[in-house]
Amino acid sequence: MVYAVCKCANEIEAFRYRFLDGKIVLFDKIDTAFTYLNTGSELFKVVNVPMQKNMKEYVELAAKTAAEQKEYFTGPLGNDVFQCSPMPWITYTHISHTNSGRKDNATPLFDWGKYYEKDGRIVMPLSVQAHHSFVDGIHIGKFADILQKYLEE
Repeated sequence: MVYAVCKCANEIEAFRYRFLDGKIVLFDKIDTAFTYLNTGSELFKVVNVPMQKNMKEYVELAAKTAAEQKEYFTGPLGNDVFQCSPMPWITYTHISHTNSGRKDNATPLFDWGKYYEKDGRIVMPLSVQAHHSFVDGIHIGKFADILQKYLEE
């Protein structure tokens, strides 16, 4: 799901804008950062993985990176990632994160919860938190459409 979300978000220019040293920058490609639950504990680590050409390559690299990473945090996240924080244990209708208070934090955060069946379809809650200077509702709507089509394929 991390790959699918980040691949689809990369297709929308608005999601690739960031503030960098007081200037607006458009990245060609945004990589991934996701929370990963350590086996046998309730501690998460944040794993950074570059986007790959296809899901198979990405999943292989992500699994290897997560397994080899011993630190919980490898340093502050850069501007060149999408943050993903899945919560597969619950289904929700609303989620809210604390705001860092930094007006220049334009890194989008994607969350999704437990999927379930409703009216013969698989449904999963998805939340997008983005800087309103770059991303509006129309962009989130486009993202949702692209992601839906990708998942259906």
